[in-house]
Amino acid sequence: MTGLLNRILVQAFKHLPWLGEAWARRYPFLRVAGIPWAPLRKPLAECRLALVTTAGVHLTNQPPFNMVEPEGDPTYRAFPVDTTRELLTITHDYYDHTAAERDLNVVLPLERVRELVGEGIVGGLTATCYSLMGHIDGRHVATLASRTAPEVAGRLMADGADVVLVAPA
Repeated sequence: MTGLLNRILVQAFKHLPWLGEAWARRYPFLRVAGIPWAPLRKPLAECRLALVTTAGVHLTNQPPFNMVEPEGDPTYRAFPVDTTRELLTITHDYYDHTAAERDLNVVLPLERVRELVGEGIVGGLTATCYSLMGHIDGRHVATLASRTAPEVAGRLMADGADVVLVAPA
């Protein structure tokens, strides 16, 4: 039943944008006045870019994200940036990932960023991609903010990321 309910909710949020806005109003700390802009310290062509997605992408041999927990799964998965598409899968019932299954670049733009690196627009990529599940609710919001996000941020810094591209699902 949970899978059917999730598919119905996905379509409701997809076709009724105001519903998502109403949901987000429950979390006033998630809204930011203006864009939290951090200027680059060096040209993008000299920066190492890290990719983070909220699409529930992970290696086929990694544990899937927990789709039974109605408040989402606040954990993350890490995998090498050079992982081939065949070794990746998506476990996320809270969005329609038909387009992402056709072209993973929709939610994890690895090929597009590699092109930018090849053209010299971006200096390089970090060795690791990070994936989270975009549907987090209830008590897991605090877990995400206090544990998961700081851990991923620490790993991004250890990876030498100068800039992070977060691709939402």
